[in-house]
Amino acid sequence: MSSFEYSAEERGQLLSVAHRSIEHGLGRHGPFDVKPADFPPHLSEKRACFVTLYRHGELRGCTGTIAARSPLVVCVSEHAFTSAFRDLRFPPLASSELEGLEISISVLSAPEEVVFEDEDDLIAKLRPGLDGVIFQSEGNLGTLLPSVWEALPDPRQFLRQLKRKAGFRADYWSAGIRISRYTTEQFE
Repeated sequence: MSSFEYSAEERGQLLSVAHRSIEHGLGRHGPFDVKPADFPPHLSEKRACFVTLYRHGELRGCTGTIAARSPLVVCVSEHAFTSAFRDLRFPPLASSELEGLEISISVLSAPEEVVFEDEDDLIAKLRPGLDGVIFQSEGNLGTLLPSVWEALPDPRQFLRQLKRKAGFRADYWSAGIRISRYTTEQFE
């Protein structure tokens, strides 16, 4: 098994941690405290992740990190909690919303820098459906997960939305832009 492939059992353990963290957060206002030593070593490796919540097919919260700073089980627990209760785009999750709540976990590969000459060259180098993309410029940063390609399959539109997420106009361009990409292993 490579270090970026998770078995059905491991996926189930991570989804269980996410559910427990959300349920724990409803009563205690904090994430479930996982102990990495209680899990297989593979789930205790430092990994970056995003946890996305949907309710009846609609986005209900999404938070994560692009840098691998903590064991994966800890990352999942923390971001399940923050997606449910601290995503500023939504009010905190209520216990009445647990029914119909769907959890998606995306485990990120290490980002790799994309070298490009100009915006057209960058667009040509994007891999729709595969790349998560990180946009950095002037101290701002934004990312879109590979799953966003489903809603924005055109690379030019994807890049425009990514610029907006980073806090810029859709037509923004600068020689100082840095782009990185990553892939994800996503499961629900």
